[in-house]
Amino acid sequence: MSAPEVLIYTSALCPYCERAKRLLARKGAAWREVRVDREPGQLEAMLARTAGRRSVPQIFIGARHVGGFDDLAALNTEGALDALLAGG
Repeated sequence: MSAPEVLIYTSALCPYCERAKRLLARKGAAWREVRVDREPGQLEAMLARTAGRRSVPQIFIGARHVGGFDDLAALNTEGALDALLAGG
């Protein structure tokens, strides 16, 4: 089974975005970053996918909406992040 795509919606000067990327890097995960402040239409796409959540980062692993950095960190603390990143 291949690893699911990790997608992170971010913006400039976002310390939680940087924390999320550092955590994913420590896990050896690759991700695709979408800057909602630079890429036209991406804020609207993020809002549609997250039921209106405006804060960044918004993180998706495969089809699953993880949420923000706190949610990602909680998955890691629970021991569930590795399995999710592996496609489990």
